[in-house]
Amino acid sequence: MGLMNFIKGELIEIIEWTDDSRDTLSYRLPDNDKEIKRGAQLIVRESQVAQFVYLGQFGDLFQPGKYTLTTDNIPILTTLKGWKYGFESPFKADVYYVTTRLFTGNKWGTSNPVMVRDQDFGVVRLRAFGVYDFRIVDPQKFLKEVAGTDMHFRLDEFTDVMRARLVSVFSEAVAASKVPALDIATRYNELGEALLPLINPVLSSKYGLEMSSFVIENVSVPPEVEAAIDKRSSMAAVGNLNDYVKYQMAQGLEKGGAGVAGLGAEMAVGMAVAQQMVNQPGGIASQATLAIVPAPAAATVTLPEMLSPADAAVALGVAESDVMASLESGDLKGKKIGTQWRITRAQLNDFLQ
Repeated sequence: MGLMNFIKGELIEIIEWTDDSRDTLSYRLPDNDKEIKRGAQLIVRESQVAQFVYLGQFGDLFQPGKYTLTTDNIPILTTLKGWKYGFESPFKADVYYVTTRLFTGNKWGTSNPVMVRDQDFGVVRLRAFGVYDFRIVDPQKFLKEVAGTDMHFRLDEFTDVMRARLVSVFSEAVAASKVPALDIATRYNELGEALLPLINPVLSSKYGLEMSSFVIENVSVPPEVEAAIDKRSSMAAVGNLNDYVKYQMAQGLEKGGAGVAGLGAEMAVGMAVAQQMVNQPGGIASQATLAIVPAPAAATVTLPEMLSPADAAVALGVAESDVMASLESGDLKGKKIGTQWRITRAQLNDFLQ
């Protein structure tokens, strides 16, 4: 940190500040109880602004450049001081230098889960972390709301002060975006970019900050939500597998060579996962589906052209009561002779399509 105040007698003649720390956001020049003389030189370097504060009130703000302090370029201070005839006498004021360059690679994260309302799961607890780049765009707002009267406000202090505020802004932005938790957990890059237009207006109006990038590196959801994500993926896969197994079984029936053990094994492989979905609304088994039971071991036999419910149950590797239920509901077509049902191989084949 380099500071050069050239002082002649009791008056400050040159005001400037050079920052070699790379982590300073704002710095209040120590005046050592000295006064600023009329015609003093003010130097503001690139990536800096200089803010004058008089008795707790914001005075004039200076952008990068070299200035000679006269009545013309400190009109606000002139008004605050009540100089009727302009700036003639020395005065005292606090001078804050604020760094306006981009601060990159800053980490953010939720120390505790944040509650967000989700369209699929209701209220969900989320944990998230990532990095962001930011700069100060409103020095007065920043000094008032974030740095305060701190003489030397550094990046680590900023992180401590802003952590909870950033998490609050993040959770509000996620709620406003209405992005489902299922998408939050899988679309980090897109979500970070999408949240910037929602985050920046809040940061700017409240804290005088602007983020140039907001990166979400990870979002974790509660175990029950993770299970729901896995289940949704499984349901899509099971739908395809179910169709495939039905096709394979139909092929075996047409050839007439599939035996009890072979058909039961195929059924068990294809439908084991699907059975878990049978009673779930909207699942692949929202239509009547036969419950699966372990396929009995038996010798290979050729299916007859006409089957009884018991024969069909053995061929499919299911309970006879399930076959009867499907016949009664009309899902499985058959012919009732007296009190006895008969099912052709073709009807059984149609049922599996």
